[in-house]
Amino acid sequence: QVQLVESGGGLVQSGGSLRLSCAHSGINFSIDAMGWYRQAPGKERDWVADITKRGSTSYADPVKGRFTISRDNAKNTVYLQMNNLKPEDTAVYYCNVRRSIRPSYEYWGQGTQVTVSS
Repeated sequence: QVQLVESGGGLVQSGGSLRLSCAHSGINFSIDAMGWYRQAPGKERDWVADITKRGSTSYADPVKGRFTISRDNAKNTVYLQMNNLKPEDTAVYYCNVRRSIRPSYEYWGQGTQVTVSS
């Protein structure tokens, strides 16, 4: 059974930092990419950052220069270091793991709340 367990969310003041973690288990075929998405109240889920199996990273414009995605393959974990947080970063953050070639798959974590106070 595939599991993605997220942790690290919480309440932080504007300008503060948080680090999210997402540990996955039960995935039998190699992962193409891992990423983070977020969903603010009343809004659609938006992409935040990706890291490919080769280690290439990419970021959405609103978080460039402030967020860093990384991974620890030995721990099957992907991280999102979030610095200089702003109130507009408030959202539920979801990790995503996917593979595009057969057998393809896409899995989501349960979400972790990040709240940034002004």
